[in-house]
Amino acid sequence: MPDPLSVSEWDVPWLGLVVGNTRLHWGLFRQQQLQAVWHTPHLTSAQVTELLDHQFGVAAWRSLPTLDRSTLDELTKLAAILPPASPLRLVVASVVPAQTDLWQRYPYFREVTLADIPLANLYPTLGIDRALNLLGAGDRYGWPVLVIDAGTALTFTASTAERLIGGAILPGLTTQFTTLAANTANLPTAHLPTELPSRWASHTAEAIRSGVIYGTLATLTDYVQAWRQDYPAGQIVLTGGDGPKLYQWWQSQNPKTPGMTLEPHLTFLGLSHLQPALLATGPQF
Repeated sequence: MPDPLSVSEWDVPWLGLVVGNTRLHWGLFRQQQLQAVWHTPHLTSAQVTELLDHQFGVAAWRSLPTLDRSTLDELTKLAAILPPASPLRLVVASVVPAQTDLWQRYPYFREVTLADIPLANLYPTLGIDRALNLLGAGDRYGWPVLVIDAGTALTFTASTAERLIGGAILPGLTTQFTTLAANTANLPTAHLPTELPSRWASHTAEAIRSGVIYGTLATLTDYVQAWRQDYPAGQIVLTGGDGPKLYQWWQSQNPKTPGMTLEPHLTFLGLSHLQPALLATGPQF
């Protein structure tokens, strides 16, 4: 194992990896400052080996298939600030153990678990992404805070600065569309639209869009109202892949309701918050 990192060694960049249900989310940090973000599909063992053998060098990234233009642009930033000699430290937060296992042979690997989260009342099956989102939101925007994560699942997670209050989970927007199509014989496949659809649809695919989107917005409004009733001064932070669309639609339907904050990189803010604690752990990282 590598020697414990000194404070000066944390001056070099480090890599955060958030393993989601459908994608890998990458963040490049210098100390506690997020420098670049990109996303990839889940990787195979061979692809992981390529990245590790080349110390996450840009050429190894470019060998991966299906990288889009925004990812390639972020990799340009990666090339500009990679340390010339020191290896990148890798901090992983994962909800998919099979993907986590692929990285564990890397000598500068550190997995973040619930034991690292300085909040009381965390239950063992709470997703590490939800816990990190709370840290990032509370640290950046203040406590108490309700975090809404609009990803594969739509989750509501609330906390004070000291303890988890609780939350809820339901299928995300895209998951609702795909599940409905997969489990019904006569309904067509409908996809997440770019614009808010008409509430009263005149054909089946549009009726599915109306039901999924307005149903989700109604759920969102209900949880926001309950939160405002219990914590009038509490913060509300929205994140996740479907967050920008849901934010736009919810704001259009609730123009006079006290708003929420959209933060696309919330989990990385949570990792950044933990950086001093990770440094203090010493031998394992």
